[in-house]
Amino acid sequence: MIPAQQNHVRREHDLLGDRDVPAEAYWGVHTLRATENFAITGTPISVYPKLVEALAAVKEAAALANEELGLLPAAKAGAIVAACREIRGGALHGEFVVDVVQGGAGTSTNMNANEVVANRALELLGHAKGEYHLLHPNEDVNLGQSTNDVYPTAIRIAAIGAARELLRAMAVLQDAFAEKAVEFGGVVKMGRTQLQDAVPMTLGQEFSTYAVMLEEDRGRLAEAIELIHEINLGATAIGTGLNAAPGYAETARRHLAGITGLPLVTSANLVEATQDCGAFVQLSGVLKRIAVKLSKTCNDLRLLSSGPRAGFGEINLPPVQAGSSIMPGKVNPVIPEVVNQVAFEVIGNDMTITMAAEGGQLQLNAFEPVIFHALSKSITSLRAACVTLAERCVTGITANTETLRASVENSIGLATALNPHLGYTAATAIAQEALATGRSVAELTLEKGLLPPEQLAELLTPARLTGTAGGPLSAV
Repeated sequence: MIPAQQNHVRREHDLLGDRDVPAEAYWGVHTLRATENFAITGTPISVYPKLVEALAAVKEAAALANEELGLLPAAKAGAIVAACREIRGGALHGEFVVDVVQGGAGTSTNMNANEVVANRALELLGHAKGEYHLLHPNEDVNLGQSTNDVYPTAIRIAAIGAARELLRAMAVLQDAFAEKAVEFGGVVKMGRTQLQDAVPMTLGQEFSTYAVMLEEDRGRLAEAIELIHEINLGATAIGTGLNAAPGYAETARRHLAGITGLPLVTSANLVEATQDCGAFVQLSGVLKRIAVKLSKTCNDLRLLSSGPRAGFGEINLPPVQAGSSIMPGKVNPVIPEVVNQVAFEVIGNDMTITMAAEGGQLQLNAFEPVIFHALSKSITSLRAACVTLAERCVTGITANTETLRASVENSIGLATALNPHLGYTAATAIAQEALATGRSVAELTLEKGLLPPEQLAELLTPARLTGTAGGPLSAV
């Protein structure tokens, strides 16, 4: 029986009764009710193309598995597979309209996918949308599946793709800092602890630490990504595999791995895997780690570039826009500032994910939609932040070399280098007098005859002070 097609609508039925759906829509009654129930964020799942493509990949793998196991006729399987491949190629993404945050543990997302795939498959078979007696969203597209294994599997695949893009963006930023480390390798400056003068270093050493931190965090992110390659496809409702055919889980996993190109593995305990969100907590924790360290780096960049006359003024960030509507000539560190704000958001998202993972009860966590939403925002924003910081800030940073050298020559921190040769008491007295009189540590040491000029010159070379090559300080 062909559904009613009056006034540009078609009539569909679910357990709550009949509803009219726009005739041209590929989604159906279940999706319609979800859009009415979950007007929450205004963000449809189509905003996350990797999720839509992952859902299509799961449905394609399921159809291939069911056909291979003799459960789905070749014609139906072929139409479902063709529809899924179109979606994975970018088609019909606008039909995925349910809000990303929803009740029901992702059921509305799964039903949205089932309906879009079914209606496109019906068209490919020469039928009208809504002729579900010929190919059904639940009985055919969702055969052998449950939201509780489809949705977690799809969000894992989507997260892997997004996180890999973040890895690449972090590498871009790491390279930018590493290049600056080389460029500033011979620029001497004062290191600081607790914002007080400590001992000399090079600006290159300072920038190299930022590159090393990113390299370390890329390693931790890669490890976290590995954990989410474990899937529960075939678990169906709670992990017992009810209504999935013998051999379905492994067959579907094999097809899904082939479709995605990912080394996916089926969890050893599907009951555990269906309720456990630990891998997402781990991934979010790494994202928070990245955010915290990246924000600290941006704090440093803002502090080192503060001024230009009344601050540290050690480095110059590239000017990218006017900084004030009232103060002429003012330029603000807007790129580090926006990265700081991304970090704050990621830290907040981690708390959301933590609470959502903790809030699961018994055999299923109903809060994976908000986990995915928060993870996706964190990954997407961090990726953009890394590229923006690299391209709009780090590559254009310059050093105020004379300011940096003068700060070393005039710093009482040089007394630390003389401590082994003068003793702590004498070195302290030199430092105090230098601070009180404004004279240099080197000048006072020579005046008091505490060290021969040649030895003092050797002790205060940049090579010795910083562990790098360089000539003597000009004040010596």
